[in-house]
Amino acid sequence: MAKAIEDIQTLGEIMQAAHEKLSRDHWDYLIGGAETETTLLRNRQALEEIAFRPRVLNNVSEIDPSTELLGKKTSLPILLAPIGSAEQLDPEGMLPAAKAAAEFGVGIVKSSVATPDIEEAAEKSGADLIFQLYVRGDDAWIYEHLKRVEAAGYVGFCLTVDSAQYGRRERDKVKGFRPTQRSRVSGVNYQAALDWGVVERLRTQTELPLILKGIATAEDAEIAANLGVDVIYISNHGGRQLDHGRGAIEVLPEVVDAVGDQATVIIDGGFYHGADILKAIALGANAVGLGRLYGFGLGAFGQAGVKRVLEILAEEIISAMALLGVTNLAQLSPDHVHPAAPVRLPNPTSAFHLFDVDDGPY
Repeated sequence: MAKAIEDIQTLGEIMQAAHEKLSRDHWDYLIGGAETETTLLRNRQALEEIAFRPRVLNNVSEIDPSTELLGKKTSLPILLAPIGSAEQLDPEGMLPAAKAAAEFGVGIVKSSVATPDIEEAAEKSGADLIFQLYVRGDDAWIYEHLKRVEAAGYVGFCLTVDSAQYGRRERDKVKGFRPTQRSRVSGVNYQAALDWGVVERLRTQTELPLILKGIATAEDAEIAANLGVDVIYISNHGGRQLDHGRGAIEVLPEVVDAVGDQATVIIDGGFYHGADILKAIALGANAVGLGRLYGFGLGAFGQAGVKRVLEILAEEIISAMALLGVTNLAQLSPDHVHPAAPVRLPNPTSAFHLFDVDDGPY
């Protein structure tokens, strides 16, 4: 019998509950990646190749895992990343996750291809919302969305820049599954036509923090920072776009080096535990985006599931900080990590070794 949400003690149990509840189509959409899923697996392997160097005999009786992001205090150094077609995980789309984020004191990114709409998400969630846009029109179309976002009180505006083409997700293709976001594909040529000129013009249109999600090299990070982009969001779309990319955290040091203090750095890709998050903070990230992890909670238990994910993450982060010998995030540095050989081969659920899922052939 499935456990009640209040009895769940580990993130692996929430992943397992989502696997049991979601249809095969919706599970594969959530967990899968592009083509051979090499990028997806490297995201996890790259995190496994980092070990900690803990310091001892520090007074860690009081731990503060909070930080500031986009001018707002956040209880943990995380951000709930955008999930397109969130309505496949919960009938209310991303709204239950946004309510959980507001309750817990962390921000969330609302995807332009996830329900509800801009205004309803802001009105009903009470969360610190960032709006993430897939471009489906010209500059005037973008600015129209921007004005709606500003009027609704969002705290940031995000362009996804790694999606000139929709990734070849073979889990979906072999079953003929078409996620709901794929029914909203008119105007995709505008996404393919995005260039730095669009970013430069957009920067002049708003005082909101501007975020570019999908940066994967120091070169592009430097261009973005020089154009006044406020947040460099390192991401390979969770391995769902270009196959054979680097693990996301492998990119982090070169981006931090390139932008210095010109921009905030966020990263996502393969982060499933508090220890993973602290590795990124030690290497210079300001915050970590979480997608699939809270998707498990949303798909299994709705708002309560997302809140439980955040509660367990907080426990993991506080425990790891104490054992590393730090009391706040600013004390973490590259001195706290070291290269190491991974102890297991990655797969899409290998972060949860007690509940590793083998779906077998289609």
